[in-house]
Amino acid sequence: MSTPSPIRIAAVLSTEHRGRLMSQAHEVNFPENARIFDEGNRAESFWIVRSGTVTLEVPVAGRRPAAVENLGPGELVGWSWLFPPYVWQLGAEAMTPVRAYEFDAAAVRMLMDADPAFGSAIGHWVGRVLAMRLQQTRTRLMDLYAPRLNAAG
Repeated sequence: MSTPSPIRIAAVLSTEHRGRLMSQAHEVNFPENARIFDEGNRAESFWIVRSGTVTLEVPVAGRRPAAVENLGPGELVGWSWLFPPYVWQLGAEAMTPVRAYEFDAAAVRMLMDADPAFGSAIGHWVGRVLAMRLQQTRTRLMDLYAPRLNAAG
């Protein structure tokens, strides 16, 4: 679940676009085991991890949420802020103490609308993140719930 990510901010956004995004950041900290967001809540912020580990999880009826991916430094936490109705599709928890940059989603969306090149770069980045997260979630859920073949049979 935790492999080097080709979608870290430094690997995807140009220096110019990264600087523009980071001009909107403020630093936050989450203690170990802190809930960052829950599925179904309003997605009004997003984060880029500076240090620590954030686990993304999907709720499972009658069971503890299933961890689907661990995120580390340079990785985006949250994509639901970019797509109406701006509601979290997964949950997130700090597995270790986490230092992160936090962004106001509405402010970033306004910057994206005002500067089409910046908006396109951010949209493509978040789209790549979303595609990877969807694949990670699918793989993890198959690992957890796919029927196991009986090797002896």
